[in-house]
Amino acid sequence: MNDSNLVIGILGGMGTYATINTFRQYAEIFPAEKEWDRPRIIIDNNCIMPSRVRAILYGEQHDALVSQMMSSLSNLVDAGCTKIILACNTSHFFLNEIIEREPELDRYIVNIVDACVSEIIRDGVDRVYLLASEGTIKAGIYMDKLNKAGVKCVMPEEKDFAKLRKCIEAVKYNRYTVEVKSIFEELMSRDNNIILGCTELPVLYDRYMNDFNGKAYDPCRIALKKIKKEYYI
Repeated sequence: MNDSNLVIGILGGMGTYATINTFRQYAEIFPAEKEWDRPRIIIDNNCIMPSRVRAILYGEQHDALVSQMMSSLSNLVDAGCTKIILACNTSHFFLNEIIEREPELDRYIVNIVDACVSEIIRDGVDRVYLLASEGTIKAGIYMDKLNKAGVKCVMPEEKDFAKLRKCIEAVKYNRYTVEVKSIFEELMSRDNNIILGCTELPVLYDRYMNDFNGKAYDPCRIALKKIKKEYYI
C-alpha cells in the first residue's frame, strides 16, 4: 500500500542534466504499471542560482544563493511537496543556515548526504573514496560526518580538482569525449568503495562503468530509495 499524500519535490538546476538524471532515477525507483501508482513529483529546475562552489570558496553571492534556495524550497512546500531532495551535494553546505533562518523547512528535506553516510555505515564500510566538487571536498560535507562514524574518508588531492571539474562540466554541457572517459575511469579505479558526491558523476558512472567491481554510492538514488521505504506502508 502506498501513501497517497506523498509529493516529492526536487530542487534542481544545479545542473540541469543532473536533475534530468534524478527524475529518471525516480521513475526507476518507483516502478508502476499505471502512472498513478507513482507519487507525484514537482521539480524546480532553478538553473539561475549562483555557483555553490564559488560561494563556498570565495563567498561569492553567498546571500543571493541562500535566498534563492530558500525561495525554491518554500515554493515547493507551498506547491504541496512533503519530501524534498536537493539535487546537488554542494548545496547541502548551506542547509544549516537555511534551516536556522526557516526552521519549518527542516521537516521536509531529505538530506542526501546523511542518507548516503547512513548507508555506508549500514554496509560496514570502514574506508570510502569521495569524488566530488572542489567545494564539497573543501567544505568537509562528507568528511566530518564519516569521520564521526569511524569511516575513513579519502579525498582527491588538489592536483585532481581540474580532472574532477572536467568530468562535472562534461555532464553540465552534455559534451562527452574520450579524454573525459579516460579521466573518469582513472578516478574510479582508486578504490572499491566510492561516493559519487556530485550529482553529475552518476551520469558518467551509468555511461562508462558497466564493469566496475566495487560499490559506487549515489546519494540522490539512496535518498529516493529512503523515501520509497516510507512511501510503501
